[in-house]
Amino acid sequence: MKILVVEDDPRIAAVIRRTLGEAGYAVDVENSAPSAMMTFDEGGHDLVLLDLMIPGAPGGGMDVCRHVRATTEDIPVLMLTALGTKRNIVAGLDAGADDYLVKPFHLVELLARVRALLRRSPRAQPSVLHACGITLDPATRTATRAGRLIDLSAKEFSVLEYLMRNAGAIISSSELIDHAWDSNYDGFSNVVQTYIRYLRKKLTGPGEDDVIRTHRGSGYSIAADQ
Repeated sequence: MKILVVEDDPRIAAVIRRTLGEAGYAVDVENSAPSAMMTFDEGGHDLVLLDLMIPGAPGGGMDVCRHVRATTEDIPVLMLTALGTKRNIVAGLDAGADDYLVKPFHLVELLARVRALLRRSPRAQPSVLHACGITLDPATRTATRAGRLIDLSAKEFSVLEYLMRNAGAIISSSELIDHAWDSNYDGFSNVVQTYIRYLRKKLTGPGEDDVIRTHRGSGYSIAADQ
């Protein structure tokens, strides 16, 4: 899943990016209202973490929140701010925020709020995924096949999760990059091929079939359970 973080303090933004990245999320970071709205309009985000006091618009983060809500009701917004008065909280919620976290906050609480909002989102998919004998639990970040626990890196988990959420469909390399890597990714062109190879090695035990199918020139797929 991809999260848009809007935070103008470079130190805080870096900590949030690292924390979310280690939890397996792809993260885009913007530091002003105009750049945040432009990146959001490009699409593909599942949640917005939004600082209230950002430059570039008269209402700061409130204007960004209203922009998000004018576009969709489905993407949750978590406001982050040092302004923790009742008036500020009410104003943020009235602007369309789904939750409100006052700085300073513990990173474990931030991750818990993120998970809760994603679970409650109208866009939320089934919490536990099943395909081709594989069970994937995004809440616990665990994957099993035939009762065997599969040790996946955060990026491997993200790629497999997206394939399983779209089981039966052919997913292109560019679509996987959009989902599992942030918008500033400029790494080597065969990164998806590399991670598919990693996944195949970990998912396929002795005597087991390869569950990831390659469609040359089109992408990859995992068959949906019948």
